[in-house]
Amino acid sequence: MRPYQIFSDSSCDLPKNLVEKYQIKIIPFYVSFDQETYYKENLDISKESFFETLLTKKIYAKTSLPTVQDYINMFKPALKDGNDIICLCLTQKFSGSYRSALNAKHILEEQYPDSNISIIDSIQATGGQGILLLQMAAMKEAGLSIEEVTEKTNQLKTTARIMFTVNTLEYLSKGRRIGKVAALAKDMLNLKPLIQLKEAELIPYSNIRGRKKSLDKVFEMVKEYFRESGENPADYDFCIANATTIDDAHYLEKRLEEFLNRKLSYPIFQIGVTIGTYTGPGALGICFVKKFFK
Repeated sequence: MRPYQIFSDSSCDLPKNLVEKYQIKIIPFYVSFDQETYYKENLDISKESFFETLLTKKIYAKTSLPTVQDYINMFKPALKDGNDIICLCLTQKFSGSYRSALNAKHILEEQYPDSNISIIDSIQATGGQGILLLQMAAMKEAGLSIEEVTEKTNQLKTTARIMFTVNTLEYLSKGRRIGKVAALAKDMLNLKPLIQLKEAELIPYSNIRGRKKSLDKVFEMVKEYFRESGENPADYDFCIANATTIDDAHYLEKRLEEFLNRKLSYPIFQIGVTIGTYTGPGALGICFVKKFFK
């Protein structure tokens, strides 16, 4: 079995220590505040600086996907070293990143005909994509081949969910990502939208008045999922994805750990520029996916 390298675009929002631990290569998205100067996520601009700019300047950002050449530039050294490639991308419903990676694959397969390059649409984003990526890393550590990892990842990704709240629908609306969530867009004071990301669709859940109540409802959405599905939470990996409200994130983390009767395996995921552009400051959610079992 040939060795292989795991890649992802930066929308996975995987904490730096986990990226380093599992030696995952990240291809960055771009972000701009004036549609002229674009910054590479995590390289030219930090997540903290991004949100600080949104908050202090009260402006909207625009993202740009990794180009085909970006993917070629990242994939080529791995191929030269004799590695195959498996890459997880942000859902196609939100971005053309998957298509860029696929085009890079087709170009590189002509140059490296003996290589195996697998590109997977995560049908997820941020922490949902991130914890799916960690299942892939676990599979690799368990000795699975690239073909087996591809097959199992495509199975597991349908179990991934994000239950989340945002302070406002303005950013989703400006970014034209609002879709079915438009049903929640009511001009009511202090109303917080609750949304589920399921198989690449933003599914409206409800509105609720007040931040604290919205956090409690996000937690209740998770409990409701397991109650209605009959699935066992012990079979799932969880993480918290947070934009700018770390105290709220710790509150949600504590409630979730009490429900699970275990500590979460991962640190809180910092939502990055790719998703933060569309959710805005204040976005916070619980992400989960079924664990890989050999």
